[in-house]
Amino acid sequence: MSPRAIRIPRAGRAEGSTAADPRKEPPPGEGPATVRRINTAGTQRAVRLTLFYLLFLALLYVGFVLLDRAAPGGASSGAATGVDVFSVLAAALAVGGSLLSLHPAPRYLETSDDATVVVGRWGMRHEYPPIGRIETRLLRRYSAGLLSRSPVISVELSGGPSPQATFLLEEGLIPVERARR
Repeated sequence: MSPRAIRIPRAGRAEGSTAADPRKEPPPGEGPATVRRINTAGTQRAVRLTLFYLLFLALLYVGFVLLDRAAPGGASSGAATGVDVFSVLAAALAVGGSLLSLHPAPRYLETSDDATVVVGRWGMRHEYPPIGRIETRLLRRYSAGLLSRSPVISVELSGGPSPQATFLLEEGLIPVERARR
């Protein structure tokens, strides 16, 4: 008699099943009371927009440095100070612009019967009423494309202990109403 391999299924996953989508709520009575909805498309759009910004800034920087080196007197020690100042300015623009473009895209939303908590990019938590009672206003809708695989909305949330704020969220994470003009 020869030994036989035995397959032991892993906890939490039935054989042949796929992992549950973390953005969908479980049926009533199942799962945890708080559901984490990951902001995949919003994060993707913010990161790709930041990368395009940094690429454009790097191209401008290289172009200006090459232009400075090609100019008469561009290699002198007095002109090098101008390049140093320009380099510091470019680094500040890169850091500041990156932080500014990544900030409105939160990591995820935590929804429960009591509240909706938006967990920001840097860990800051904004608390609002539950999904059914949260005050939302759609500011802009971005269709799927080069910056994100699925549609993204810019939405303004208000009505809770946290102040009114604008977020870049994957469409379908929360119900929104159109902005009135």
